[in-house]
Amino acid sequence: MSKSLFQKVWDAHAVRTLANGQTQLLIGTHLIHEVTSPQAFGMLRDLGLKVAMPHRTFATVDHIVPTDQFAEPFSDPLADEMIKELRKNCQQFGITFFDRATGKQGIVHIVGPEQGITQPGTTIACGDSHTSTHGAFGAIAFGIGTSQVRDVLATQSMALGRLKVRRINVTGRLRPGVYAKDVILHIIRTLGVNGGTGFAYEYGGEVFDRFTMEERMTVCNMSIEGGARAGYVNPDETTFAYLKGRPYAPKGAAWDAAVARWRGFASDPGCTYDDVVAINASEIAPTVTWGINPGQGISITESVPDPAKATAADEKASIEEALAYMKLKPGAPIKGTRIDVAFLGSCTNGRLSDFQEVAKFLKGRHVAPGVKAIAVPGSQGVGVLCASLGIDKVFRDAGFEWREAGCSMCLAMNPDKLVGDQLCASSSNRNFKGRQGSPTGRTLLMSPLMVAAAAVMGSVADAREVFGVSAN
Repeated sequence: MSKSLFQKVWDAHAVRTLANGQTQLLIGTHLIHEVTSPQAFGMLRDLGLKVAMPHRTFATVDHIVPTDQFAEPFSDPLADEMIKELRKNCQQFGITFFDRATGKQGIVHIVGPEQGITQPGTTIACGDSHTSTHGAFGAIAFGIGTSQVRDVLATQSMALGRLKVRRINVTGRLRPGVYAKDVILHIIRTLGVNGGTGFAYEYGGEVFDRFTMEERMTVCNMSIEGGARAGYVNPDETTFAYLKGRPYAPKGAAWDAAVARWRGFASDPGCTYDDVVAINASEIAPTVTWGINPGQGISITESVPDPAKATAADEKASIEEALAYMKLKPGAPIKGTRIDVAFLGSCTNGRLSDFQEVAKFLKGRHVAPGVKAIAVPGSQGVGVLCASLGIDKVFRDAGFEWREAGCSMCLAMNPDKLVGDQLCASSSNRNFKGRQGSPTGRTLLMSPLMVAAAAVMGSVADAREVFGVSAN
């Protein structure tokens, strides 16, 4: 019988069916960081338990590290305590830790792929909602809570209900100046922030066939913002080429055997899905969020919604709440909205290709007066590559602050935070109230090149016009 990748991976990792109908699922790879692991390790100690399979667990530090300071101790005593606690736990339980001194530290969802730890046909769990990123490799990857982190550490398994699968086909070709970030923002806008509840999203179609692995990761990363528990792309030659030669990828004869096995996990032609959605790539435009959830987005040429035109009471109330918080006028064009901060980074768009693409257009330009612009590589590896290519210099010359690797301004767990009601053009993944550190701070999500355009103009702008974009 034909099966989807989700079915194949799930069945291959199912230990047993539990009395409540859930599956006890073997977790092939467990990724941990400093925020959700301390309590889990504490619970292990309280129970007198060891880590069941330490060779399947990998750790890094990302959320709390300051990106403008490498030396320790950190100025934030809690952050300093958290990194020390992670070091202690990894040493005691025999877990590989990509610490800052290794040169391999970075955001967990960037480090896993670049080290070759993320591989097709496996299950991956991490105490972080954006674990869906790893699905770009043909894995079933999902975020878990602290008690589940404990369960995976102790048993290398966890209880989970089987998901439905929705296939999302994006066909045709993207227009110049439209990127992977626009694709996922368009999908979320179309299907809603709760549209994926109970689903895993399988992304496919001509656009995904042509996408690089880093573009696929950007889309899978934000599956969770669309309500899906996981998102994935079937493994193909692009996947294998990316993984070959990476530190944790199989070598020699083992590589050939692994590729043959990985191919077998791809969804079979003619397999059945619970739902299928078709999206025409030519209809996707550079997209900007205007509200307080990632589904409240519009194209750069559209205007902010007017609640008076809403057809349902709950929709009207949602628009009114968002506009009041964002301090935007109903019916006003999003283009031209003044910004205070531009942030380029995060597990969504902090990879080498993100900085390469922006650097192509940013060279010779400068950040507008009054705008604070920061660029944060997603890993130390990305930072080294950018330095070797002179990309960091392009950003510095343009007036960006070039930082050390970390989550930075994506979330309010480190010193990189908005102040007051500052408005930030951000390449990150969430625009919730207070997400970037200030309870009144405001966030507009967009692609990296759109962030650069806003930084240069001092306001939300169409990158195609600002930089003369004629081809991706």
